[in-house]
Amino acid sequence: MMKVKIYGSGCAKCQQLAINAETAARRLGIELEIEKVTDMNAIIDAGVMRTPALAVGDDLRVEGKVVSSEELMNVLAD
Repeated sequence: MMKVKIYGSGCAKCQQLAINAETAARRLGIELEIEKVTDMNAIIDAGVMRTPALAVGDDLRVEGKVVSSEELMNVLAD
């Protein structure tokens, strides 16, 4: 199972990024566990400067934008 973290306040953009990640994982046939990190201290500690952000494991892959499920397929398959 792949673990992904979504960093952000829980706003609409953060929620859309989570939906896009779920869609990408489903298309790739990957089982995904999403952790939503909304605590600002935890976001800063992770090195996130702009939200929403997405990390695969501890590797920050997307920051400051909502990317499409198609783009996330490349991120998750990488």
